[in-house]
Amino acid sequence: MEYLEKLFGLKGKIALVTGASRGLGQGMSLALAQAGAHVVLLARDKNGLQNTEEKITEAGGSCEKISCDITDKEAIKVVLQEIMKKHHKIDILVNNAGTIRRAPAVEYPDEYWYEVINTNLNAQFFLCREVGQIMVARKAGKIINIASLLSFQGGITVPAYAAAKGGVAQLTKALANEWAKYNVQVNAIAPGYFETDNTRPLIENETRNREITARIPAGRWGQPEDLAGAVVFLASAASDYMNGHILVVDGGWLAR
Repeated sequence: MEYLEKLFGLKGKIALVTGASRGLGQGMSLALAQAGAHVVLLARDKNGLQNTEEKITEAGGSCEKISCDITDKEAIKVVLQEIMKKHHKIDILVNNAGTIRRAPAVEYPDEYWYEVINTNLNAQFFLCREVGQIMVARKAGKIINIASLLSFQGGITVPAYAAAKGGVAQLTKALANEWAKYNVQVNAIAPGYFETDNTRPLIENETRNREITARIPAGRWGQPEDLAGAVVFLASAASDYMNGHILVVDGGWLAR
């Protein structure tokens, strides 16, 4: 038990999770807290953050919440300064916040493209760079970006999302190449089809829901708690020799 605690335990670690107000971000925040980390919850939705905080507190975990738009660079800099002033370190960054906009490519509005790329790729790079500076200086840290099945596939009617998530996968590898020598591990999780607000249109489309479920070998859509093991693993000492890896958690979708 002591060996497993040393390998997977996160006691004393400070974890920053973006998009922590709901869905996958909420699930991963809860998992990190239950593994012993103090989790800084970051999102725009104050009510959602309150809900996540309550779940973590009820589970006996430790956290604090900050309302902020991750696309606002100056606001993010202030947030990071506040975290450093209070905790003097950031051990773990989970770059989860994201959005999706659906429309046929021939009709895809410019504003959809810019919004998705800015939120899902530009903001992720900015956070990686700013937090990476802290981790490289300390020669210790874990960055976990959230990629997607569309880091590997093209999807349908989501060209900006596919482009952004492809970029997240390559960004993860590029940063790992530079920072591994500083004992900073940069990896990513690529969730499959999970039940979240972003996938609600697919879930409510009976035909697409049936088609997607039929292709998943596990026979079901993922739930936020299905990412618990993956995020704790990549945040812990158990993954100290993993760099630039895209860990797929998809119920077997890509294997079919």
